[in-house]
Amino acid sequence: MAYREGDMAQRRAVPSRLDAYQSLKARIHRRLIESLDLTNAGFAEKDFLRQEIDRIVEGLIIEEGVPMSKVERESLITDIIHETFGLGPLEPLLADPDIADILVNRHDQVYVEKFGKLYKADLIFRDNNHLLQIIDRIVSKVGRRVDESSPYVDARLPDGSRVNAIIPPLALDGPVLSIRRFGVSPLKMSDLLNFGTMNHNMAKVLEGCVKARMNMLISGGSGTGKTTLLNIMSESVTNNERVISIEDSAELQLKQEHVVRLETRPPNIEGKGEVTQRDLLRNALRMRPDRIIIGEVRGGEALDMLQAMNTGHDGSLSTIHANSTRDAMMRLETMVLMAGMDLPERAIKEQISSAINVVVQLTRLSDGTRKVVRVSEITGMEGNTIVMQDIFIFERKGVGPSGAVLGDFTPTGVRPRFLDKLNIMGIDIPINVFEKLT
Repeated sequence: MAYREGDMAQRRAVPSRLDAYQSLKARIHRRLIESLDLTNAGFAEKDFLRQEIDRIVEGLIIEEGVPMSKVERESLITDIIHETFGLGPLEPLLADPDIADILVNRHDQVYVEKFGKLYKADLIFRDNNHLLQIIDRIVSKVGRRVDESSPYVDARLPDGSRVNAIIPPLALDGPVLSIRRFGVSPLKMSDLLNFGTMNHNMAKVLEGCVKARMNMLISGGSGTGKTTLLNIMSESVTNNERVISIEDSAELQLKQEHVVRLETRPPNIEGKGEVTQRDLLRNALRMRPDRIIIGEVRGGEALDMLQAMNTGHDGSLSTIHANSTRDAMMRLETMVLMAGMDLPERAIKEQISSAINVVVQLTRLSDGTRKVVRVSEITGMEGNTIVMQDIFIFERKGVGPSGAVLGDFTPTGVRPRFLDKLNIMGIDIPINVFEKLT
């Protein structure tokens, strides 16, 4: 599959061959559906099914009377199999492990992100109806729907990849599909170290905080890798703990033996039956959790989360959208107010300062790399302000000749208050890890 940054106008200038191929594929696919017994296809062996489709498609190609080379014929058969049993034109993109995002702006404009850069993919959908069929195929598998009464939806692929779709009349140029990829093999802490997302000392401290049952919040903008880091940090949770995860759309890939996964439910066509994260969190408190992991706190459930953290449910992990650790605190205050409780501002801040121990800030830099730019500890209240102290920061030092952001991960020289708790629990973090480099 080729990727380029060319203009789609060039393709439209000479559309005949591509349109002819799409038309041929549609005709053969339609006739294949008519001639193939799909009722037992799910039980057939893959090789047998491929041979049967090969045989039928070969005959249909001959009937169409279209001259094709062996390579073109194989490509057409593969496309038709993807169309019949997969996600059509998306299948080659989903098979590429280097693609982080798939962005379909309209049926004839598809972009992908590879290594932090956007490229135009050399593929199109047949028309808007074709794209809408693929979207419906994705969302229906997880019990969701998208139509004029519910014109946008969040869903997921079997590998946990995040899917968002929005269709007309809200999307003016046709259906829009966005897929945030999650690798088949989840990343590990060693991968983040190799990518330069953080250094060994930061990794050791974060793993220690999870083992010591600190309440931790991972903050960052969209696409900074918050869920990925949450997944990786959760690996430090031991197998003898009962973990309950709560998500809008299930993305976490927790590896512990004792995991209960909960997912919200949107309202039905009558507008009833909605189950929110707040509903699930309240229920989770009755399920004897050792740890509660919330995929992303974004509403009134923030109040229930803080109350749970302050009443013995320590070791909780969550993510939040914010541009800095200080912004994360302000957003958390706003979300507590969304719970509908008329709480004084100081009471909210006291709840936050006593509940959250550590905030980790992720940023996506101009060169496409993702960095942990700040690890901060919340130490309490001073007047009417939540007091935070930075433990590690990423110091930017400029931009290299190739556009790469230059900088170093450095400790601030502050000895964190949680270090005593880590030592009590047998987690040995040398004091020199926090000493400022000279």
